[in-house]
Formats: sequence, C-alpha cells, structure tokens
Amino acid sequence: MNDKAFIEAIRDTPEGFGLDGTYYPTALLLTGIDLGRSGGLLRGFREWLVVRRGECIGLHWHQLVLLELFPDRGLQGWKNPEHLTPDEHSRAVAHLFALVLEFLDLRGNPRELGRMYTRHEAMYAHIQG
Repeated sequence: MNDKAFIEAIRDTPEGFGLDGTYYPTALLLTGIDLGRSGGLLRGFREWLVVRRGECIGLHWHQLVLLELFPDRGLQGWKNPEHLTPDEHSRAVAHLFALVLEFLDLRGNPRELGRMYTRHEAMYAHIQG
C-alpha cells in the first residue's frame, strides 16, 4: 500500500486506527507513523505549509494546519479536546487529511517538490542574512 492509500484508509476508517474524530490524536497518529518511517511520510510537509502561508513562522505543522483553518482562533491550549467544538474537530481532521493528501501529490512530483523547497529557502534567506 502506498502512502496516499494508507492515509486514505486512516481517513476513511479512523476507528480502525483507534481514533475518535478529534484533531490532536489524529495529528499524533500521523506523527507516529512519520517517526516510524524515519520522517519519510511527512518530510517537507511543514515547509510546504509555510510556503502555502507565505510567512516565515516557527510553528509545528500541527499548529499550522489549525491556523490555516481557524486563522482568528488562538493556539493556546490547542492540544486540549475542549479547544475545539465537535464540529470544529471534524472540520480540522478533514482539513488535515486533505492537506496531507495534497502534499503527498506534490511530494510525488520531484520538480514541484524542488520548487517548493526553493521557495521555502528564499523565504528564509533574507532572515539569515
């Protein structure tokens, strides 16, 4: 099973992976899978999110996904299940899977992946002087 099919399987049957439909456990599962693959599943995901945002920002991808979906909501306490309503959890989980699947499509295209890394480097080049 390729990465995209695996992510789709998790999205389509979250209970089979021990998920309850809330954002933080879903993000942690993806983090665990990524760690189990030595960072190979989501390598570049954070950089891609930063480029999408167009802003040099020092947040982890878990937070960037939430910030993209809920730009006016603070991130304080974002790991707490009560930070989001049940509907917001559903939206956040759906958004996370949509972003990961979109990223995996990009990751599968070496030229697009290279362009993304070039844009990411250019964003940070002026900061590093």
